[in-house]
Formats: sequence, structure tokens, C-alpha cells
Amino acid sequence: MQTILTTGGAGFIGGNFIHLVLDRPDVRIINLDALTYAGNLDTLAALNDNPHHTFIHGDINDARLVTQLLNEHAIDAVVNFAAESHVDRSIDGPAAFINTNILGTFNLLDCARSYWSKLNIAKQRTFRFLHVSTDEVYGSLDSTGLFTELTPYAPNSPYSASKAASDHLVRAWFHTYGLPVLTTNCSNNYGPYQFPEKLIPLMILKAQRGESLPIYGDGGNIRDWLFVLDHCRAIWRVLEAGIPGEVYNIGGNSERTNLEVVNTLCELLDELLPNSVHRPHTQLKQFVTDRPGHDRRYAIDASKIKRELHWQPTETFESGMRRTVIWYLNNANWCERVMNGSYRGERLGTEN
Repeated sequence: MQTILTTGGAGFIGGNFIHLVLDRPDVRIINLDALTYAGNLDTLAALNDNPHHTFIHGDINDARLVTQLLNEHAIDAVVNFAAESHVDRSIDGPAAFINTNILGTFNLLDCARSYWSKLNIAKQRTFRFLHVSTDEVYGSLDSTGLFTELTPYAPNSPYSASKAASDHLVRAWFHTYGLPVLTTNCSNNYGPYQFPEKLIPLMILKAQRGESLPIYGDGGNIRDWLFVLDHCRAIWRVLEAGIPGEVYNIGGNSERTNLEVVNTLCELLDELLPNSVHRPHTQLKQFVTDRPGHDRRYAIDASKIKRELHWQPTETFESGMRRTVIWYLNNANWCERVMNGSYRGERLGTEN
């Protein structure tokens, strides 16, 4: 049985990854999560009685705890989802992003290197450290072109700068120490269990309540949208067959402007909530002042992972969005419980 240490597994992507992987009978997950505002054990409630899932409440900066988990559970791979990930929050308070995304990744790498160096040769050859990153490290695109694995880094927000730094640390631990690392850079994820400060769940919840739907600037900022379970399947495929030291870009082949995303959501809500007094939901749209340093366009060239590892997304933008809206409509209790902290849907990232 393969034993994987995941970090940030009570969060959005990590939680979906654990649900996906534990459908396999030959995998055990040790899940380390600090349970910050976006981490929620309700996401993992269905796994409460699963003997292959062990939850540990703790911080990736705790070297003693990380070392203990690596040794006690004879870890075969580390998958690092743990990160502060919201651009607007990074504008308001960058220190947490430096602490988790840079210092936390450094601590994980160094603990993993020490553990890996003591394994026997066979175990060393099969051990993997997979670092989950973002396309935002590449900066902003014009109206044409795609990010490839060779695109120079040009981060423009505190969030993307912290992730770029962590990516460079991962690369350095491979080239300097030989630690068998893998890095994935994904486009914008959406789907079940996403914290409602992000665009898609925030718009769904606000539209249901008849609140205004704030759209930054002219709504023309473009993102490549990736359904979260497609992303998780890609991560598993990289873990299975990726070449140590390599980077794999993961995209959804679904470029849409923010305005197109909101319009699609409104159309789906009109259809799925025919008795809503807020129909048509497009009347709730409101254009607001753009956020500082808002990158205009991201788009991923995922040809490498398709060519070398035979992965490609299974969901279209339309099918993934329908699945997402239905999930949020059917899981109002999860939404309420995950938001019972300080966040109430207010705008973040307006400080200059």
C-alpha cells in the first residue's frame, strides 16, 4: 500500500484530491492541515470512518511534527497543497503568504530531504515530492500566446510572488540535493468545496440571495478554467508517471472572461431556480473598481502533460459549471458552516 502525506488536505483542491484517491484500495492518506479559514473538516466528513485516511491538525512550518509524520507512517510521497491562495487576501495581508507559501514549503522540503536521504536505495528511487503551484507565477499574457513550462516567471501579486519563490525552492532542492520533486502549475480551478471568496462560488451564493454581483473593471480579464476533479486526476497522473525534476502545466482548455463566467452562472441559476424572485440573475451584475495589479489574461499550454502522460480534461466548461452550480445549490449547509468564521462575502484586496 502506498502512503501519501498530503498537506492542506482540508482545503479545496486537497480535499477533492483525497476523495478521488481514496476510491483506490491501495492508497493511504496522512492529511496534515492547519485548518485556517479556508480549511474545513466538513469537506472530509464522508471519510470519518475510512481507515485509509488519518487527519492531523498541524502546521507545515512545524519541523518536528512533519519529521514525525514522515518517519512514523513510512511516507512514500508528499503532495503539497498547503498554501494561502487568494490574490485579494495577499494584497491586504502578504505576511501570511510569505510564511506559509515560502517558509512552509522550505520546511517541508528540508524535512523531506532529511527523511529521503535515510531511505534505502529502492525507496529513494520511488519517493516523490509533488508541489502544487499556479499559472499566476508566469505573470500576464496579451491577447495571444499560452504559458508553457519554459515561460519565464513574472509574478505580479504578493500571492503569485510567494508561489514563484516556493517553485524555485522546489527546483533547487532537486538540482542541489537530488530530492525527486515534481511541480505542477495549474490554471484557475472551480468545483465542489471551494471557499466562497473565490469568483464562482461567491457569485452563486450572492445571486441566490439577490445581492449584487461585483465584477472587477470591465469584466474582460481572461482565465483558463479547470474543473477541480480534472486537476486532481492530473496530479495523480504526475505522481504516478512524472519524471523527477520536471514541471507539468495543467489547464482546462476553457478560456473565458470574468463577464462570460458570471453570465453563464446567471443563466444556469435562471434555469435551475425557476421560482427565484431574482430572475433574471443578470440584473444583479455590478461593475466595480478593478483590483490593484490585476493580470489581464492567463492561458495554459497543457500539451506536455497530454503528450507525455496522456492526460487531458474530461469536463468542458459548460458541463463542469453545471456540476458546480448544482453542487452548491444542494450543499447550502456546507456553505453556511464553512463561512461561520470572519468572512461574509465582503470585498477584499482594495488596499493600495
